Amino acid sequence: MGRTALIVIDMLNTYEHEDAEVLMRSVREALPGVGTLLKRARDTQAPVIYVNDNFGRWRSHHGEILEAALAGRYSDLVEPIAPEEDDLFVVKARHSVFFETPLAYLLGQLGVQRTVLCGQVTEQCVLYSALDAHIRHLEVIVALGAVAHIDAGLAEAALRMMERNMAAELRPCGEITFEDASSD
Repeated sequence: MGRTALIVIDMLNTYEHEDAEVLMRSVREALPGVGTLLKRARDTQAPVIYVNDNFGRWRSHHGEILEAALAGRYSDLVEPIAPEEDDLFVVKARHSVFFETPLAYLLGQLGVQRTVLCGQVTEQCVLYSALDAHIRHLEVIVALGAVAHIDAGLAEAALRMMERNMAAELRPCGEITFEDASSD
């Protein structure tokens, strides 16, 4: 069985958008879980891949996205989970981390067969990314306690859909490990 990768979705954010206030409350609750996953993945040298929206800035790259988030009013939501030098980064423009990005190719090159999804927004980008991972025959774990939402009801429904329709495993972030899938 292949490697496990941590995919951190849209956590580098300036929170200057509609629904930001509601989302930020949930992000604050998810930050410790995201931090736990980052530490565990890095400690085992599992791939850590940040996949982040470019917010319509078509000349941006990962450094600019990170700098803007750290310079924003809500840098306290970014600093604890900021990428490290060895982490990988993919820029996306739509909801799914796979849609017209090189992520599937990157995962193949890394020998990844299992993905751990964390980040935001559960009922949007996490949901669509889980679907796209599933149709690519990747195992999907959604890290409970490390995903943030705008609408709690929709997020709960999205989690149920991921589990039932996409064979995603919903696992508390404290129980997730990053050894090969065959060793779990």
